[in-house]
Amino acid sequence: MTENTAPSMAELLGADAPSNWGKWGPDDEVGALNYLDASEVLRGVQHIKSGETFTLQIEMGRKESPGDPLWPGREGISRTNILDEASWDGDGAPQFPGGLHYADDTAKIFLQGSTQYDALGHVWYDGKLWNGYDARSTVDALEKASVLPIAEKGVVGRGVLIDMARHRGKEYLEKGETFDHKDLEEAAAAQGVTIEPHDVLIIRTGWLKYWYDLNDPETFYDGFCEPGLTYSRELVEWFQDKEIPNLVTDTIANEVTTDPVSGVALPLHNALMRNLGVVFTEIVWLEELAKACAADNRWSFLYVAAPLKVVSGTGAPVNPVVIR
Repeated sequence: MTENTAPSMAELLGADAPSNWGKWGPDDEVGALNYLDASEVLRGVQHIKSGETFTLQIEMGRKESPGDPLWPGREGISRTNILDEASWDGDGAPQFPGGLHYADDTAKIFLQGSTQYDALGHVWYDGKLWNGYDARSTVDALEKASVLPIAEKGVVGRGVLIDMARHRGKEYLEKGETFDHKDLEEAAAAQGVTIEPHDVLIIRTGWLKYWYDLNDPETFYDGFCEPGLTYSRELVEWFQDKEIPNLVTDTIANEVTTDPVSGVALPLHNALMRNLGVVFTEIVWLEELAKACAADNRWSFLYVAAPLKVVSGTGAPVNPVVIR
């Protein structure tokens, strides 16, 4: 189906699309993260067995080729030294009692230009954000459903890794390769783990490994269509029934870029984030974690994350931590 004949988002998802609007009150801005209460933190802690830790952010401002993987149109961090040892070369250099010197720098970044959390107000259709907030509330700054409430709450709970690439016998999935909730359940069964209600669902496709291994941005972005989950009404109902609070993947957009059936771009951003309040975390590095999980066949762990507290932000960088 071509772009010109693709249905509208409302037509695709339906007037009766599964929704969690109002479930946590008219003022809610963290959506399905409400499932992650103190009992879920304690449930997650029970999955710490060896004390190993893994940090899941990619490097920011990597100088070596191919640089940082980004959504098309975004730029990587631009970091600049403001003070360094050269600042003390001249006669007018700053002076401090005791003679200390120091370095300082600034950075210009896309808030979604690295491993990051999306705000629930990041995407919408038909003039309404998550929980029914007016899309005009996004003008100049996100007055509602920004990343700040997510950052203030934090994300702590049982995480489960589903390694779709490994399950399909691949280093990384192909461009546009899709899977759904049934595939996730099948892979989980093969791994000997269960996707339980309120789990932070982490999916490895190998896509970031492909970015670095390929080392060719032009080829990577040619016909840009990432592998990932693909829309169906049944998949959305599965997420709602499982009460998944947070979807985490090693892709830039957490779903196949263009739905192969409808031709609609990023429908799950709306079906899951906008309608159900599922929080999205993207561009997550999973290679070392996946190797460790495969080595001892333990695929569940404590997941901890908190994006930066950016007031009115549409998203913010994050360095999630997994403790096994």
